[in-house]
Amino acid sequence: MRRARDRIRIPRARTGTLQKLRRRSRTARARRARAGAADGPGRPPGKGGEDAPGPSGRRVSVHPRPGLFDLRLTRGPGTMVGHDFTTRTEKAKRAGGAGVPIFAIFVVSGCMMVGPDYRRPPAPVAPDWIARDPDSIAPSAEPIGPWWESFGDPVLTDLIVEAYRQNPSLQAAGVRVLEGQARRGIAIGTLFPQTQNAVGGYRRTVASENVVVVPPERSFDQFLAGFDVAWELDLWGAFRRGIESSDAELLAAIADYDDVLVSLLAEVAANYIGIRTAQEELGVARRNAELQRKSFDIATRRAREGAVTDVDPAQSATLLHATEAQIPIFEAQIDEQASTLSALLGIPPRRVEDIVGDAPADIPSPPDRIAIGIPADLLRRRPDVRRTERLLAAQSARIGIAKADLLPHLSLVGSINLDAKDAAKFFEGRSFEAFGGPTFSWAILNYGRITNNVRVQDAAYQALVNDYTTSVLRAQADVESAVAAHRGALLRTASLRESVVAAEKVVDLVGRQYGEGAVDFTTVLLAQQFLVQQQDQLAASRGQEALTLVTLYKSLGGGWEPWMNRSVISDETASQMSARTRWGDLLAENEQRNIAQAASTGTEHDRGWWRWRWWRPQW
Repeated sequence: MRRARDRIRIPRARTGTLQKLRRRSRTARARRARAGAADGPGRPPGKGGEDAPGPSGRRVSVHPRPGLFDLRLTRGPGTMVGHDFTTRTEKAKRAGGAGVPIFAIFVVSGCMMVGPDYRRPPAPVAPDWIARDPDSIAPSAEPIGPWWESFGDPVLTDLIVEAYRQNPSLQAAGVRVLEGQARRGIAIGTLFPQTQNAVGGYRRTVASENVVVVPPERSFDQFLAGFDVAWELDLWGAFRRGIESSDAELLAAIADYDDVLVSLLAEVAANYIGIRTAQEELGVARRNAELQRKSFDIATRRAREGAVTDVDPAQSATLLHATEAQIPIFEAQIDEQASTLSALLGIPPRRVEDIVGDAPADIPSPPDRIAIGIPADLLRRRPDVRRTERLLAAQSARIGIAKADLLPHLSLVGSINLDAKDAAKFFEGRSFEAFGGPTFSWAILNYGRITNNVRVQDAAYQALVNDYTTSVLRAQADVESAVAAHRGALLRTASLRESVVAAEKVVDLVGRQYGEGAVDFTTVLLAQQFLVQQQDQLAASRGQEALTLVTLYKSLGGGWEPWMNRSVISDETASQMSARTRWGDLLAENEQRNIAQAASTGTEHDRGWWRWRWWRPQW
């Protein structure tokens, strides 16, 4: 040891900086050589280095060195090597050598994705509509927009807005969109380290004599605190396929919300039109009853005078009572429609006057010309078609997730801990331990479970392909039927208007002739009966004309576009949710819009899904 001290003694003569560095370098090499020679079994402890028992039976070699610190955890009985603190030069060399394969792993994990790249299957779309009247129905590729405004009824517009804000079914569909956003955040989180553990202290008792190493104390305290992490690398794109599937499911939830919205608006309009139609029919019945009562009074007076027999007033009374019997039916229809409309608005049942107002209003009249677009527009406009297509895309990604289980999995694991039997020595340097490295797993003996799971996912995908084809065909059939029904209602209403005008003239003419005694009461009775029928049919036909237009707009998938940039939930629902759970910025309109935009781009191969993307965890 004296020789070592002499070698590191500084000469009295003044030397340059270069000589000092060279002398220190030679001293460092000599110390490392002596330390390496003394690492074998039976090394006697000395001043140049002491072997101290470390945690779990390890030997800690501490070598004093001016200005540097060297700690080696050597292998003890039944233990593993922990960590080696060396010079910064050696650390840089080791880090550079290990960085190359780790970097290569990350590059490979960012490029490979097993499973099929989704492409939307071809849809059986007709080039044009069959039932199309060029005078009233024209193709157009423009968005439908707020179709309820085309009726020119402000009450209907107010009801539509109120239903959008308060309907509980629509709010539930909006919450499912937020659920899809949260599930997408879970899928994004799988790209990052999946397991993190922090441990504490416990008391350990070893009673067995068959352990590899029998500790000197059978019962002792163990204080352990640290951080364990495991990160499975996405070598085969399983996690990215999971994000792709979550993106598609989120868009499917948005399409389902749009579908609920389209159906809701159509039901609100249909019930409102039903109320107005029943009110019109009620008014027709009351006006006819008043007219028939006048005829009854005339027939009664003439029978009293002896000009006619009692048959005429009896026939007149029969027609009058039959007309009056229709009045309670129409009133009941109005009350039923009002109760249904109240439920759609998300409010308790109310009187019809409280919903549509006291002022009389006519049946909403449809516009003269309607733009329905082309059949191909249904693929993007009909929410149910979009929902089926997005579910198909999600299932395609699940095939890749299932196929990734056939391949090996590579994870990076690591641990940094403080381990001690005495709490007072917990923060000493010898209590520190750390390890890290890759782990490899491959489910080779799976006995066909993984392969059959791939087949299950592929079969589900093929079934959804057929469902998508069915939804496209059904959408076109709905539009064709709605166009034909609306065209028929228009023609029928036009004919009934002319018939009612003619019937009113006949009733007025025969009424004057009966008062003069030119015709008998049977002629008056027949004319009035025909007028009642025609007026009632005209009111029903006008209501049907408006209803068929609502059905046509619903079959076209119209109604969701005006609300597409708004929040899917109301402020009241957002307040209730934020009071229970920390939702962050997911409840904000702009964040919902940004997430929907992110989910709608990059999920298909032709949109560049294979390019590297960065996902942000949603805290």
